[in-house]
Amino acid sequence: MIRDPISGAHRVDMDSPADAAVTERRQRSERRSRGTTRAKPVLRVIPPRTHDAAIDPNDLKNPGLYINRELSWLEFNQRVLAQAFDSSHPLLERVKFLSIVGTNLDEFLMIRVATTLKKLREGIEDVAPDGYNTEQQLYAMRSRARKQIDDQAACWDELRRLLAAEKITIVEPDAWTPPMREYLAAYFTREISPVLTPLAFDPGHPFPLISNLSKNFAVVVRHGNRTKFARVKVPDVLPRFVQLPENIADRDGQTFVFLEDVIQANMQELFPGTQVKGAHLFRIIRDADLEIEQDEADDLLETVDRSLKQLRNGAISLLQVDAAMPARVLNILAENFEVGDDVIMRPAYRLGFGDWMQLTTLHRPELKYPPFSPKSLWRPDEDPEVLFDQLRYQDVLVHHPYESFGSVEAFLRAAVKDPHVIAIKMTLYRIGANSPLINLLIQAAEAGKQVAVLVELKARFDERNNIIWAKRLESHGIHVVYGFADLKTHAKQCMVVRQEADGIQRYVHTATGNYNPDTAKVYTDLGYFTADPDIVSDVSDVFNYLTGYSNRKEYRSMLVAPVQLRTRLCELINREAEHAKAGRPARMILKVNAVTDDQMIRVLYRASQAGVQTDMIVRGICSLRPGIPGVSDNITVRSIVGRFLEHSRIFWFHNGGHEEMYIGSADLMERNLDRRVETLTPIKDAEIVEHLRDVVLHAYLQDTERAFVLDSAGGYSKPHATGGPFNAQHFLLQHYSEGNE
Repeated sequence: MIRDPISGAHRVDMDSPADAAVTERRQRSERRSRGTTRAKPVLRVIPPRTHDAAIDPNDLKNPGLYINRELSWLEFNQRVLAQAFDSSHPLLERVKFLSIVGTNLDEFLMIRVATTLKKLREGIEDVAPDGYNTEQQLYAMRSRARKQIDDQAACWDELRRLLAAEKITIVEPDAWTPPMREYLAAYFTREISPVLTPLAFDPGHPFPLISNLSKNFAVVVRHGNRTKFARVKVPDVLPRFVQLPENIADRDGQTFVFLEDVIQANMQELFPGTQVKGAHLFRIIRDADLEIEQDEADDLLETVDRSLKQLRNGAISLLQVDAAMPARVLNILAENFEVGDDVIMRPAYRLGFGDWMQLTTLHRPELKYPPFSPKSLWRPDEDPEVLFDQLRYQDVLVHHPYESFGSVEAFLRAAVKDPHVIAIKMTLYRIGANSPLINLLIQAAEAGKQVAVLVELKARFDERNNIIWAKRLESHGIHVVYGFADLKTHAKQCMVVRQEADGIQRYVHTATGNYNPDTAKVYTDLGYFTADPDIVSDVSDVFNYLTGYSNRKEYRSMLVAPVQLRTRLCELINREAEHAKAGRPARMILKVNAVTDDQMIRVLYRASQAGVQTDMIVRGICSLRPGIPGVSDNITVRSIVGRFLEHSRIFWFHNGGHEEMYIGSADLMERNLDRRVETLTPIKDAEIVEHLRDVVLHAYLQDTERAFVLDSAGGYSKPHATGGPFNAQHFLLQHYSEGNE
């Protein structure tokens, strides 16, 4: 038995000449696909770097100054997994964190691993700022992902015991009682079997298309005197956890079994007149990175639709098989999928922890966070005159989820109802499944208002949903544009144009998060309502850029990518450095989701060298190494991972006492700065700036319960609590609740 050093997969020596022949054919196929008969090089791993005291402070491109972005992302997912292990969270909330880790890791394998694997297969040598080449990076990503899959299984073992103590029991097949087996056999015949479609694969039946993320059984059947094979898909339209009646479970509380166990136990019913010799679960993850060729995108909607269909056959980045799968079955799968050992894993336990979200829907309020009811700034039936009169003279901030997304809905609803509103313009990135905003936009169009909406078709994993929304909006006479083939429109903004007594007046909502009422309940995001002349003019120009041929190079007050956001951010950071060099106080607080752009990191390093104190709150990936003497010793980095997903971006600059603050949709990543339409909006209201600085940002910098502090070696640890435990999200929840009473 041979263990693959990359994937951890075990491959057994062939037990028959037929198996050996299958393997030889597959190896020849792999050599042909690579266009060479040379042995594949053994992947090497570079151990994590620690700070090298000999680093030249003048050499800011030294690989030792950077953390690998892919490994940093996996470390973020590990921090999420730490929440599933954390007993201070309610039990079903811990299960939710475990499910989120599983979904996150699936997406990582679908996008990041798949992209790196594609580069390796195409011979693209891509050296990251930290010095990893494509080969080394792929090895490190897979090794770390493998460890994380094992960690998920260990976490589930612990959570499962705790759930059983709370009378939520999951029963394995070897513990099924005769009444359970009898009930599940009837349940299989009645509820499951009609949904299943066994598909044979042999010379007369081609190997079936296996969809991304699907769980399947490779079934070995003795048919006459021959051994044949079939595939049975575990239907994702059925719940993964099958609940047993209390009288059948013969215990108090709620008892579940796994759907795949019920199918496997009753597999013989699908193959009458044969003998099922074995049924082995497997799962694949395909490359799901949508690629649009600019010169082929004459019709962007049609191109995205066609590309989505092509993704059904995306290259496989992972084949997971159960530990008991025999070598012959594994080799048949490997040959038909045209994959080698490098993409095969045998996980220690179940496949697809993302499905564990089903358990969090159980009605056990004592095992969840207590609900809260965020308040809206305006009533659903708010008088439009009152709302717009307030916004004309006063900027307003809304902070989700502590304050309700209903405020955004009320703003748009007022625009629909108000006869003085003549036009509405909006960007939509991730809309959600049942967004009330769609119906409001349709009502506005039917009321005779001019409505223009940019729907970003390339929003990853929401492409199909957005195509459906775009077509529906168009069918109601709304002018829909799809953005650019080579740029994603990630900016979040809505503009209302109103005819008033003294002329046209524009009102704007600009935000850090999507126009999605579901995510607004669990993501921390900021929305800013304003009628500031410079901001509304800039937003108008951004819409003209999106819908027409505007080529504006400068904006009045907003920072706009890909036009001047990078250069303006560099100017703001360098201005702090000049203050520091002149002996004036110099400080920045930057709250973002990710920091990976090496050019921007070097700008931050130079600011630190000049003496600028920089506090960074970075939820996820951070390729910057803080605390390196002579380079980044004036930079601190912390990550907040808690009940809500930190999603807001805030940029605060002391500016010698003349502070400036921006909020928006952009992270410090090359894609956000150069390949997306992004906006950062200046906060001009002094009271709002003070609130964000002294309440919101201060809370994050004081957090000791949900914060992790990054060190110069790339490791994260809990901060030392000098004044007792402090949870920033809990504090903000109380702060806004008290303020709304």
